[in-house]
Amino acid sequence: RFIDCPQLARTVRRCLQGGAGSGPQPLLLEFAPGPGILTQSLLDAGFRVVALESNSDFLIDLQSLESSLDGQLKVIHGDFFRMDPMAKGALKPPAVSSEKLFETLGVAAVPWRADVPLKVFGIVPQQLERNRLWRLLFAMYECSSIYRYGRVELNLFISEKEYTVLTAKPGKSKVYQALTVLAQLGYEIELLHKEPWSSFATNLKNGGLAIPKAGRLPNDHFCLVRLTPQQNLFTGGLKPSNASTFIFMVKQSFAKPKSKLTDRLNSWSLDNSDTLLKALEIPKNASMCNLYPEDYKRLFEALQNSDLFAETFFHDEVLASTRTMN
Repeated sequence: RFIDCPQLARTVRRCLQGGAGSGPQPLLLEFAPGPGILTQSLLDAGFRVVALESNSDFLIDLQSLESSLDGQLKVIHGDFFRMDPMAKGALKPPAVSSEKLFETLGVAAVPWRADVPLKVFGIVPQQLERNRLWRLLFAMYECSSIYRYGRVELNLFISEKEYTVLTAKPGKSKVYQALTVLAQLGYEIELLHKEPWSSFATNLKNGGLAIPKAGRLPNDHFCLVRLTPQQNLFTGGLKPSNASTFIFMVKQSFAKPKSKLTDRLNSWSLDNSDTLLKALEIPKNASMCNLYPEDYKRLFEALQNSDLFAETFFHDEVLASTRTMN
């Protein structure tokens, strides 16, 4: 949770105000607002805020703030990371239906190449942080959940170590990962601000700081990062309908990041790999961790057009991977 810090509140407000949309009160979806410190700053900046809060301890104060305003704030008992769970039956809070949420927001679906229909802001919990980022990535590639409504923009506080992974360059086998490739291909990634951990309460039980250990990666800050889905993501052979297969292909490629691309292609029963790599202008001795994100997309599109590559080869693994992530 965020500790009251006027300077950071002003920084967040300034970062989110840029291009916030037309009209005197641009709409913003905030999740996990906690005591509402940043919420108040956003309201002061003129935003119309819909706040999703899963912790009932904070709801009373937030609802009190809501009642003191003239419709500028709406508080909903819900968890952004329990949006559209796969469980059947009626949803019980804090689980949330994106369909009902967007109906409440008054936001209609727009084509993928249209402008951003909604901005989201929040602090990603450190528990299962990587899993939460993966789940957002899956939804974006499949145009499901919040992404059924278009290129929803995320403004997230994430750990510095995860930001380092998202922005890593090819060749760094221990940092450049499947998540890196898919994030860079799918999002425009912009660092808005870095803030020391001391501005956040990361261990409420004993009042001390529980800064996550990062090992070999830097992790001295929380990073405010803007993730805007790429407008041209679904060009060529990549589509929401086959995106799960593409995601699994990339994930499988990084099972052994230093392995040769030719060996991986051979394991996929592709016996004309030399011809394919020549056509794509990719060196025959390239390792999986040396390919750029765009190379993976071009490779996938080429494989889609290959008579020797059967997408059904991945079918069971794709389904298992998707269920696990959800």
